[in-house]
Amino acid sequence: MKAVVKYQGGLAFVGKADSNHWVAMDSNLQGLPPAAATSPKELALLALCGCTGMDVASLLNKRRVAFRSLAVEAQADVAAEHPRVFTRIALTYRLEGDEVPVAEIERAIKLSQERYCSVSAMMRKNCPIHWTAELNGEPVLRGAEVAA
Repeated sequence: MKAVVKYQGGLAFVGKADSNHWVAMDSNLQGLPPAAATSPKELALLALCGCTGMDVASLLNKRRVAFRSLAVEAQADVAAEHPRVFTRIALTYRLEGDEVPVAEIERAIKLSQERYCSVSAMMRKNCPIHWTAELNGEPVLRGAEVAA
C-alpha cells in the first residue's frame, strides 16, 4: 500500500492512497484559521469505525441477518502530553432491525475485533479497545476489552 499527501498551505494537506481518492486534512492550532477539514487523528478514529463497521455488516449479510441500519461510534481518550496518542477507545455498535439475533451481533463484532479488523489490530497495540452494542436503542452486549 502506498500513500502521498500534498501541502495546501497553513496546516492543510490533501492525500490519496492506492484507491486514488483524495482526502482533505487540516488542523487548528492557535494563530491559524479554523481547520477546513478533518484532522489526521480524527481520520484514524474514523478509519477504525469504518473498518470494523464494514466487517460487521459483511459478516451479518453473509449470515443473512437482516438489519435496517448500523452505525459505529467511537469515543477516544487522548494523552495529556505529547505525543497525544489515544489511551483508550470505546466503540458502540448501534443496530436497528426486526428479529436481529443478539448472538449474531456478538459473533460479528467479536470476529471483527479479534480476527478481521486490521485497524483495530494496529490500534490495540497502543491502547485498549472496549465495545458495547445496542439493538433498536437498547443495550444488548458489553464486550470484554480487546487486548493486543
